[in-house]
Amino acid sequence: MVPVVLSPRDLAGCEHRVALDFAHARRPADEPDPPGVQRRKEAAADHRAAVRELLRGVHSDQPGVFVVIDPDSSASDRVAATLRACDDGAAWIWNATLPIDEEHGRRGHSELLVRAGVGYLPVIVVNHRVSQPAKSAPDPAGRPASLVTSPFWTWAPSPDPYRTGRPNRRDNLRLAQLTAMLVEIGRASSTDTADLRGGVIGVDADCIVVLDTGAMLDEYSAILERRLAIAAGEIPTEPRRVSECRSCPWWVRCGPELEEKRDVSLVASGNQGTVLIDAGITTIDQLAAQRGAPPEGWPGGVRFGDAIVNAIAWLTGTELVRRVDSPRVHRADIEIDVDMESYGEHGAYLWGTLRTDTTDPSVPVEYRPFVTWDPLPTRDEARSFAEFWGWLMTERDAARDAGKTFAAYCYSQQAENRWLLGSADRFPGEPGIPSRAEVQAFIGSSEWVDIYEAVGENFICPRGKGLKRVAPVAGFSWRDDDASGEASMEWYRAAVALGGGRPDHGQQQRLLEYNEDDVRATKVLREWMSDGAATQVPHERELLEGFAGGHDAAPAGNDSGTHGAQRVEERPAAEQGDGAQQE
Repeated sequence: MVPVVLSPRDLAGCEHRVALDFAHARRPADEPDPPGVQRRKEAAADHRAAVRELLRGVHSDQPGVFVVIDPDSSASDRVAATLRACDDGAAWIWNATLPIDEEHGRRGHSELLVRAGVGYLPVIVVNHRVSQPAKSAPDPAGRPASLVTSPFWTWAPSPDPYRTGRPNRRDNLRLAQLTAMLVEIGRASSTDTADLRGGVIGVDADCIVVLDTGAMLDEYSAILERRLAIAAGEIPTEPRRVSECRSCPWWVRCGPELEEKRDVSLVASGNQGTVLIDAGITTIDQLAAQRGAPPEGWPGGVRFGDAIVNAIAWLTGTELVRRVDSPRVHRADIEIDVDMESYGEHGAYLWGTLRTDTTDPSVPVEYRPFVTWDPLPTRDEARSFAEFWGWLMTERDAARDAGKTFAAYCYSQQAENRWLLGSADRFPGEPGIPSRAEVQAFIGSSEWVDIYEAVGENFICPRGKGLKRVAPVAGFSWRDDDASGEASMEWYRAAVALGGGRPDHGQQQRLLEYNEDDVRATKVLREWMSDGAATQVPHERELLEGFAGGHDAAPAGNDSGTHGAQRVEERPAAEQGDGAQQE
């Protein structure tokens, strides 16, 4: 029997995926990646290449200090070259590959091995943020900084009071495995576990975040032991819907299996699903029949009633459910819908707006984009953002001067707020760029309204609260059938010729239309919430009273109302086409 050997990727995430991966000679993962997954892999490879060239340039005047292992050579040749570089005392070894540890069932490679102490420590390069600026200035008399960083170009760890960490479990487990493998072959930086360290270079590539890998080894060993047993078929697993199902190649197998069983994880995943299963509530039918207090351990920030209604909605094919008798959303005389388009961590290239004067129907509803088609990152982003901000503030001031109310709307303000604040931080002093304080004052005011939050306050959303889930219920449809945030990344690459060649003006227009549809969707949804939702969407009370499997009263927290209950017909599983669809 071929021994089980795990990569760091096998240590985190769905256990059932690991079982399936090792139980089948040919895996769905052998098939081509979906475009979105491929794009993320390409972006990560581009980032690693950029970091490699930065470090190569830093050490270009020091022959033999920075050694690159040929990525196109065989695995055995990469291992041999890595060990030779260690023997030669290279200070930085890029694309290091460690010998497979069959005895302990593990393999691994590190973007960097950095010489330190009596050997080497692993430094991995990832395409996500691993630190962020501290929210307040360091206090000399306060607690010492909890984050340790090293300059990007050398290994010199020290407390960093100007940053805070963003821990990532996958990164930690990968570093722990690499550290354990270095210890096993006698190449680690220290023989004392307490002194073992590793590092992470994130998307900003401005420092190395230093982690105490020695402290991770006990937990890592327990995880490795369990995952090895799962891969060997010694611990049984079964499918459960989790967040990674969205991109997992095994979903084509697990999804139908879960739907056939009417598994409760289809409507209550994560901690909610775990609590329900521990309480013996394993099917959607069982959850739909629940009434009263939640099971022990139910997450405090989530209404148990919402989970019950989600289950009934799944069984009855109901797309949206009212929490209240009359949905409420903030309205104004001058309404401007805003939608931002960004490309990964590189910046925001488009701010789209839609202006509506609700006091005068004769005034055209006008879409206005503020865009740069210079490939991100670019200083021209400052120009487009400044123009957007200046126009938005001019519209607000004009409304106030005319004695009219004003509101700007977005859908899920976290993304817009990030780049509003980020643009102020990245381009201080550029013409038209507001201060951070100005941006904070605006996004903290009643004139900045999040329709996503309004949807959550007024509705239970069995299929998710994404705009493309909810707006169609209000009657809106996108012009482009392929419209999605993931697809827009591909369109952007072609629009600005990131892969070489000439910019694709057709894709530029496609992005503008996609952005325009997003702001129009927000407008349609808001107006529908005010005018049509109360009569077109059932109240949760109606589902709870009408569902044949229910008992007694509805969960606490419902508002009162006079609408009569309607009988809710349950559909058989075969008709529930969206039950296992990913959000």
